Amino acid sequence: MQHNVNTIRTSSDGAWQGDNPLNHAFPLLIVQTILVLFTSRFLAFLLKPLRQPKVVAEIVGGILLGPSALGRNKDFLNLVFPSWSTPILESVASIGLLFFLFLVGLELDLSTISQSGRKAFSIAIAGMSLPFIFGAGLSFFLRKAVNGEDKVGNGQFILFLGVALSITAFPVLARILAELKLLTTHVGQTAMAAAAFNDVAAWILLASAVALTGNGSGETHKSPLICIWVLISGVAFVAFMLILVRPMMSLVARQCSAEQDYAIDEACICLTLAGVMLSGFMTDLIGIHAIFGAFVFGLTIPKGGAFAAKLIKRIEDFVAGLLLPLYFASSGLRTDVAKIQGVEAWGLLLLIISTACAGKILGTFVAAMLCMIPVRESLTLGVLMNTKGLVELIVLNIGKEKKVLNDEMFAILVLMALFTTFLTTPAVMAIYKPLRRLERALPPAQNSEDELRILACVHGAGNVPSLINLIKSIHTTKKFPLKLYVMNLVELTDRSSSILMVQRALKNGFPLVNRLCRGTKHDQIAAAFEAYGQLGRVTIHHSTAISALSTMHEDIFHVAEDRRVEMIILPFHKQWRGEGEEAIENVGHCWREVNQRVLESAPCSVAVLIDRGFNSCPSEQAAEPATEMPKRVGILFVGGPDDREALKLSGRMAGQQLAHVTIVRFLQRDGNRREKELDEIALAEFKRCNGSVQYEEKEVNSVAEEVQRIGESRVYEILVAGMGQQLLSSMEVTGNNTESEELGAMGDILSSAYLGNFPSTLVIQRREGTDDNEGTFSNML
Repeated sequence: MQHNVNTIRTSSDGAWQGDNPLNHAFPLLIVQTILVLFTSRFLAFLLKPLRQPKVVAEIVGGILLGPSALGRNKDFLNLVFPSWSTPILESVASIGLLFFLFLVGLELDLSTISQSGRKAFSIAIAGMSLPFIFGAGLSFFLRKAVNGEDKVGNGQFILFLGVALSITAFPVLARILAELKLLTTHVGQTAMAAAAFNDVAAWILLASAVALTGNGSGETHKSPLICIWVLISGVAFVAFMLILVRPMMSLVARQCSAEQDYAIDEACICLTLAGVMLSGFMTDLIGIHAIFGAFVFGLTIPKGGAFAAKLIKRIEDFVAGLLLPLYFASSGLRTDVAKIQGVEAWGLLLLIISTACAGKILGTFVAAMLCMIPVRESLTLGVLMNTKGLVELIVLNIGKEKKVLNDEMFAILVLMALFTTFLTTPAVMAIYKPLRRLERALPPAQNSEDELRILACVHGAGNVPSLINLIKSIHTTKKFPLKLYVMNLVELTDRSSSILMVQRALKNGFPLVNRLCRGTKHDQIAAAFEAYGQLGRVTIHHSTAISALSTMHEDIFHVAEDRRVEMIILPFHKQWRGEGEEAIENVGHCWREVNQRVLESAPCSVAVLIDRGFNSCPSEQAAEPATEMPKRVGILFVGGPDDREALKLSGRMAGQQLAHVTIVRFLQRDGNRREKELDEIALAEFKRCNGSVQYEEKEVNSVAEEVQRIGESRVYEILVAGMGQQLLSSMEVTGNNTESEELGAMGDILSSAYLGNFPSTLVIQRREGTDDNEGTFSNML
């Protein structure tokens, strides 16, 4: 059915009146959006086991919906993506692209580029120059080999092909590094710094290419001076934005951060969004694409402050999650793989892929070797810098709009971008295995028979007070020192703010943090532990795991094994800020899954800290230990390996003046005879070494009821218990409805949401296969 674009209505009258909604702009746009989102998300799910970035799924999804696959069915194409809807779809997608490029500029800190050092600068220059030269040389051959490209101006084709082959996608690279656990390694830091410079250089080259191209197709401008005027106007626009607009936006950011007034926040954000649109209009008016204006405006926003965080929070999910996939769909509708016909055309595709890979990898490899980087790391850098993505698609789409690239050349270059990005992850895993990355992450651990090493994980500043008070309760002397490794667990998502956070992390020297961005929650965490470390006899090392939650446990395990820690302390996924269910703060089910994975496969003992307010006020935290009141610690002992492990940790608490320890033993009528013998030996040894500890025995019918009674009495400020998986399975508990199965029967009782008036609790799981007579904890007794 043919439609006149001038007669297209926005909405339909409805199916009951015989009106087809798909013949109207807005209902059709809704259907297109749903189809695009479903396809891209489904493909991302399928590619997740291969550790591919989401951009690969989005590019493939766009191609599948286009004339290369589903679009070959003309009925489908005319029904869902009719030609009259293309300008509407592309306009909405362009708005998403405009704001996404603003976010890219917002996340790109120019100061990190200037501070990246000569090594990263040299690698970036070589990694761009050689593929650009290869592309320029290849362009002479392609203009003759591809039908129709000989009509395009030689200079225009050289510029676009050179830029297309030399680009590195900075956001995509960051996510690949995160998936491969390479963000905090030397290779990852060098790649990120070089890619940031490459990103800026690519935008400059692309802007120059657009300015010099004009309207393409070999046609010339009305005057040769117009290209020069476009370039001069573009440079003047950038200078105006960085010299005049940047200080103004700094003033707006300070005003928005200082004032808590909602109206002021809204005014500042609306002003910024209008600035994005106006900047895009100005660069389009100049003769450069509108996205350059949005990108440059993003560079003017102060980085790392509250204002930048508010902007990201307001717009990134809507733009990156809803509008940007439409851009990949519109690109897919332009990509027709069927245009690549014959052996000769597919040979050209292979030639272009080989040239792109050779130029990028060889140029980066040689520059890295000259900078005295080892061979394996140099080769890994070359493969990483060969990553393409959204920026590549933008270049190709602009080239097609300017008629520099015809349908066949456009399809070949899209497939080249897809192949090189898809190849990055498996190639890096083959060359530079992620398990090798910890070799230089931390200095070698010193063997000390009497030294207790604990890895404490935190989600945020709210976990710090209780954790510090727990560590204070553990006895430390010069003879029995404590070494604490604090790991801040930070989730990496597909959000732009995650990449901004990664840049700050790399800038400040993770994984071992000496100083962090002032005013951030990471700064608060580091400052609190550093203050405590200066007062106590505790050696503290800070680290940060920036990773997807699905693989966060791998980072924890690597540090635990590398540091040879005896125990990992995890925060529970719920925190109590008072009594009642309304006072429970749940950090999310995903964090619970992280804890479950650690508990299942940990290389050492694991303790889960259920925080119900085991902390002090800030003034108490900074006070000398002698001025603090002793903490009342209750050890709930039922029996079994987990409880004996809890008893070993209690041995360190019992020698501490800041802790009054009481053991409450629940006597059992039944049970494993061998386990009972081991329990008696452990208790006898504990009593012999710790005469000041109070000891109580209770023979009860219901352990669950007695534990609840002890908790509700608030006699103790913290309870320590084993999980009791084996011994409590046959005993009476509160029922079959378990809230926290991963914590065992005892842990499930102690973590119940209904027990908000309970003290904080430490639930301990012993590593399977550990002998009772081995390990540092046994020696501590």
